[in-house]
Amino acid sequence: MRLTDFQERMREAFGAQAEWVARDHVLLGLGQRTVDEALAAGEDAREVWRVVHAELQLPAALR
Repeated sequence: MRLTDFQERMREAFGAQAEWVARDHVLLGLGQRTVDEALAAGEDAREVWRVVHAELQLPAALR
């Protein structure tokens, strides 16, 4: 998954809050890091999305 696709999915899921979620919300599945920290560390965007989707209990339609 390209980073632009990931960002689009974040905007679709969280709207105006997407940047805040990526910057400030710590996820256990990302090693207690934020989305931004995980991506900056080189984590695969598809895997980060899977963690976001699972931990924040997003609807199946957003997979």
